[in-house]
Amino acid sequence: MDAVTTHDCCASSRATTPDLVVIGAGSAGFSAAIRASELGANVALIGHGTIGGTCVNIGCVPSKTLIRAAEALHHAKSSSRFAGIAGAARINDWSALMAQKDQLVADLRGAKYQALLPEYETIRYVQGRARFTDAGIEAGGAIFPADRVVIATGASAAVPAIPGMDEVPYLTSTTALALDRLPKSLLIIGGGVIGCELGQMFARFGVAVTIVCRSRLLPGFEPEISDALAGYLRDEGVTIECGVTYRQIRQTEAGVALDLLAGETAQTIEAEQVLIATGRRANTSGMGLGTAGIALDRNGAITTDEHLATNRPGIYAAGDVTGRDQYVYMAAYGAKLATENALNGDILRYDSRAMPEVVFTDPQVASVGLTETEARRQGQDIRTVRLDLVQVPRALAARDTRGLIKLVAEAGSLRLLGAHILAPESADSIQTAVLAIKHDLTVTDLADTLFPYLTTVEGLKLASLGFQKDVAKLSCCAG
Repeated sequence: MDAVTTHDCCASSRATTPDLVVIGAGSAGFSAAIRASELGANVALIGHGTIGGTCVNIGCVPSKTLIRAAEALHHAKSSSRFAGIAGAARINDWSALMAQKDQLVADLRGAKYQALLPEYETIRYVQGRARFTDAGIEAGGAIFPADRVVIATGASAAVPAIPGMDEVPYLTSTTALALDRLPKSLLIIGGGVIGCELGQMFARFGVAVTIVCRSRLLPGFEPEISDALAGYLRDEGVTIECGVTYRQIRQTEAGVALDLLAGETAQTIEAEQVLIATGRRANTSGMGLGTAGIALDRNGAITTDEHLATNRPGIYAAGDVTGRDQYVYMAAYGAKLATENALNGDILRYDSRAMPEVVFTDPQVASVGLTETEARRQGQDIRTVRLDLVQVPRALAARDTRGLIKLVAEAGSLRLLGAHILAPESADSIQTAVLAIKHDLTVTDLADTLFPYLTTVEGLKLASLGFQKDVAKLSCCAG
């Protein structure tokens, strides 16, 4: 049966049998479809639910605009760090702030997803849930060939296996960003990226926040950064309990109560609401992947090789559904790569060696490359340098010396292997280190490069100089 579309304006003028089927209409799916169209392929793009996927609808865009709003509140209150200045700010209308956030989401979804479909004549959008069958891929009342496919169905919030969780009303990152009112207190289970970002955000909105986690905050990042960030969050009134064991969660008259063990000590934490921030699980259920013989890992994510190919020839997967590198830009990158390999053979390899990671706390956390632990685990002979922001003139001028920079380099060549920054502008500063790692530069190359004075990124130069000398003994701009 020929493919059909629910949007006649987007119907292809070419043959009705697609050269490539893309399942998922989020960032990865659109990236795959657009790249295929650029390569001259006829594409069936199958989407289920709200077009645009996680990032624009329920993830990056709504969270980052609300985080900025919370920063505006905090920065007004913290202006007293400058002599002779006092400031204050408050929330006058929570519903207005949420409406503004929703409008931004709608505008970007319209401009970057819905409005793009008519621009690509060879992309046909089909609304429906896709399922692999013996006859092919069923969706939207049609059967599509399963010869060349890119699966990009994303992921959803994972719920931890805590006794009683099924009986407790809980928030996820999705519903927490759509609250019609702020709770008085909030318990966050999980100390990863989402837990840290939303925890600080709600605390700055005036909510009493407690974060609990099994290990430490941001366990995949350098421990020095995790420890420092935990201290800064505590300074803002966030309660943090790390290294705990969950025993039971239950509903109470006032909200929820979590029983846990902190070491050998039993504790109960109560709050009006609880937010689950314990990671994400790939959206693979109900797709008939077993029928298709597509292998999944133990967490339910699609297993792929270095070309993003599954174990079934012709079928590829990209983005969060693979369980790796769950960032929107990596989803888009992977989707383009998977598409080119699906159409032209396995000519490209997935490479995340120079992948930047950013946590939008304040100060921000940014990282690229290997941590010290990862490098040593690989058997690398390394050197590291830590530079506290008190040595960075920008931080002194801003009267905000929270943070640090840590560099990891090969001991002999001094080739940069990893860069890790905790600083107010680290999300922008990290890109210099990304390029350095991508092009195999050394810390000597960075130290010999001109950096503008009174910038946070200058800290990368100072940290690089730290491999050769004591930067505390240098004058301003001296190398």
